[in-house]
Amino acid sequence: MTNITTYPLRLPHSVKAAVEKLAKEDGVSINQFVATAVAEKLAAMRTLDFFTIRRNRTDAKAFRRIMRRKGGQPPREGDEQI
Repeated sequence: MTNITTYPLRLPHSVKAAVEKLAKEDGVSINQFVATAVAEKLAAMRTLDFFTIRRNRTDAKAFRRIMRRKGGQPPREGDEQI
């Protein structure tokens, strides 16, 4: 990280204790553990936004038309619809 800023973080005692334990088990600092957790949450939220935007651009009628078209091959073993 080239641009680092500080932020005073208040955590409930139980959360801080859990973070300390997990960070120690992983062999990282509490700061690194929290920074990684925040980065993972941001990635998850951005992924949700990405798929929401993609879903809103879909053409359901075209999808159903494509899925009902003739031809193609049957699903391979293990790919059957559940």
